[in-house]
Amino acid sequence: MKKGSWGDDPELLMENSDHGVIRVTRLQEMGVSSTTTYRRCGPNGPWTRLLPGIVLLFNAPPSREQQIAAAMLYGGEFALITGGEACRIHGLRNVPGTGDEVHLLVPHERKLHNYGFVVIERTQRMPRAITRNGRPLAEVTRATLDLCRRQTEVRPVRALMSEVVQRRYCSFERLSHELAHGSQRGSAVPRLVLTELASGPESIAEIDARRVWQLSGLPEPVWNRKLYDEAGRLVAKSDAWFDDVGLAWEVDSLSFHLQAVDGFDRTLARNGRYAAAGVLVLQTLPSRLRTEPDKVAAELRAAHAAAAARTRPNVRIAS
Repeated sequence: MKKGSWGDDPELLMENSDHGVIRVTRLQEMGVSSTTTYRRCGPNGPWTRLLPGIVLLFNAPPSREQQIAAAMLYGGEFALITGGEACRIHGLRNVPGTGDEVHLLVPHERKLHNYGFVVIERTQRMPRAITRNGRPLAEVTRATLDLCRRQTEVRPVRALMSEVVQRRYCSFERLSHELAHGSQRGSAVPRLVLTELASGPESIAEIDARRVWQLSGLPEPVWNRKLYDEAGRLVAKSDAWFDDVGLAWEVDSLSFHLQAVDGFDRTLARNGRYAAAGVLVLQTLPSRLRTEPDKVAAELRAAHAAAAARTRPNVRIAS
């Protein structure tokens, strides 16, 4: 027969847990002996041992929220979520997959180690904590670079860091400062991407566009500059402008049109200003820069030839 108040009130344990996750020491405080906990976590028992000293009050695979709860209990009072999970909670979209891993930062003096799905990083540079969804996170600059340092491929790092800068989560300068002053382990890939970002492109799509332009063999366009008509009115800020023939190349994201409230209207208005100024425009989806670079390069050459066959519009680049 069960002993103690927890046996008379089954909901009492849940009320003292975090999404059904609880420390063994807390169970002992509530009258659940270590022997009972061990037995209930057995192969046919109703509970599950998730991490050392951490129990799930169900016999089922843990949900993501339960994994996070277990990781936070394992990490202790001053632990912060960083890396991929923190980036997702902050609202970033281009987050590389990290499986079920929960990456934690803990003070350097803590003697914790990786276990199961928890990755422990002991650090002497604990960042400022940001609370989101009730969880303490590393601020976005640190979380981004903690994730990027663990990546071996350039493309996912480029996509994430470009999004962070473009959506103004943090500046290029803050990323550079954090990379320079943080751990140098795994810094080669994010350092390469920061070098690319320093050259001027504002998004991952524009970095891809530069590679396609190189395939085209055309003279280099001017990137991300404002264009004005003969009356001095703003026409657009072109992704790429071939000034020799008056050709604008716009890399237009379908997701931007779908997600932004006025994205589609703004694109139509921009194209109307281009037409009024007599500018020929080539529009390309970002996905095609990656999946069909040769075809896009051929389209760019054809558009350039068509623009060259027309009278160049009286459009100038902002000085």
